[in-house]
Amino acid sequence: MSNRDYYEILGVARNASDDEIKAAFRKLARQYHPDVSKESDAEEKFKEINEAYGVLSDSDKRARYDRFGKEGLGNMGGGFHDYTADFSDIFEELFGGFGFSTGRRSRNSPRRGHDLQMQVTLKFEEAVFGVEKEIEFERDETCSRCGGSGAEPGSSPMKCPTCNGQGEVRQVRQTFLGQMVQSATCPTCNGRGDTISNPCKTCHGGGLERKSVKKKVQIPAGVDSGTQIRLAGEGGPGAFGGPQGSLFLILDVKPHKFFKRRENDIILNLDINIAQAVLGAEVDIPTLDGEDKLKVPAGTQPGKVFTIRGKGVPYLRRKDRGNQLVIVNVAIPTKLTKEQHELFAQLAESLGTTVKPQEKGFIDWLNEALGG
Repeated sequence: MSNRDYYEILGVARNASDDEIKAAFRKLARQYHPDVSKESDAEEKFKEINEAYGVLSDSDKRARYDRFGKEGLGNMGGGFHDYTADFSDIFEELFGGFGFSTGRRSRNSPRRGHDLQMQVTLKFEEAVFGVEKEIEFERDETCSRCGGSGAEPGSSPMKCPTCNGQGEVRQVRQTFLGQMVQSATCPTCNGRGDTISNPCKTCHGGGLERKSVKKKVQIPAGVDSGTQIRLAGEGGPGAFGGPQGSLFLILDVKPHKFFKRRENDIILNLDINIAQAVLGAEVDIPTLDGEDKLKVPAGTQPGKVFTIRGKGVPYLRRKDRGNQLVIVNVAIPTKLTKEQHELFAQLAESLGTTVKPQEKGFIDWLNEALGG
């Protein structure tokens, strides 16, 4: 396939909205569909347009493409034939009503069920180390009373007399382009292909009933807010024997009382007193794995960053972990006893009153330490 930029192919800006991307695809599909275009390379251009739309219309694929380019798509679908985007509704709107051959499947052919989405909230430690969570959600399932037929047990659906079971009716129209065949959903059966004279009392003829589902899900270590987990086959039911859709879990991680996360590193702000900073000390610090010892050398300055290797967040699909970064802050006492005041007065006298301008401020040191 082409190595051209997907945004360039569709002729949209990189910050284009979903509606703008869809509108651009519609326009180009009308122009280059092999059934309507007379250009010799129409088929290749049409495949190129499909490839671009297959990525940019999918939020996950678009995000990976924006960040890593085509190489970042990996096994999410790297070529035209691998994309799972369903263009059938757009093609039907663009061409189906005029008798063009769009490859539109029969209304009664198997169709995949729709996808579901729910938010799952995790504690900070659960996101770091992984956890098994029990989730509960609602979805449509095949009616247990009628088995999905929509008809009350003991009766059966009848073939629609209007469309003869096709689910659609066609009309031949004469236009300036010649004779065109226009298709429309059957008004009698609403596209089902059959009619039900005695609807099921549970699903009222729809063939589906709403049910609550509980499921245990393994959340991997290292996830973060915004991470999506796809559970294939846990979405809405397919039609006419098609597969079920997927359930997408959108993760939301609660903040921690002490720790902050920066990618796979954990940041801890630690207060020490003046004596500990000047003389040095060994202090207890919290980590995700429990308490640990940190040696603070004599003369430690405010903003000093200590790195504790391997105490951060595990990398997804890897065995190693990030680091814990401890940022030292020297706490200045606001209240002193009489004895403490006298000691500080003696110290001040011995140190003198000369001041030296700093070439760099605290924020500069901090940014350098954190790579900012």
